[in-house]
Amino acid sequence: MSDFDKLTEAPAAGGEMPSAEQRTWGMLCHLAALSAFFSGIGFVLGPLIVWLIKRDEMPFVNDQGKEALNFNITVFIVVAVLWLFALVTLGIGLLIVVPLWIVIGLVWLIVTIVAAIKANEGEYYRYPFALPLSADCISAASTSSC
Repeated sequence: MSDFDKLTEAPAAGGEMPSAEQRTWGMLCHLAALSAFFSGIGFVLGPLIVWLIKRDEMPFVNDQGKEALNFNITVFIVVAVLWLFALVTLGIGLLIVVPLWIVIGLVWLIVTIVAAIKANEGEYYRYPFALPLSADCISAASTSSC
């Protein structure tokens, strides 16, 4: 098992089921990303705010908040790189970028809703692709002990 697999691995099943309140807040960590429809950067700020409010009180929310943040930051980075590509190619790259943005947007919406449903069921959901950006791993990156 690689270090990356250990990083993205959900807590062991068979543990204690999160309470209804924890499941609700966990679901809100994921759904808060939908605030992007009201503000451009809301897909990162929404999960961040929910996570910051409840991370110390609820381990399930701490886990799901980090997962939602990592995923949404990853999507932000991908979209920013595509935007940069479009600028560097003086707009010609938009022929490639615009369809990719549509696909990324649809995948983001679907996966976010699935994550919210799974979190509401008490499952420690892991997004299919996300950079491991947790604060623990960033601080431990230099020692590769993450």
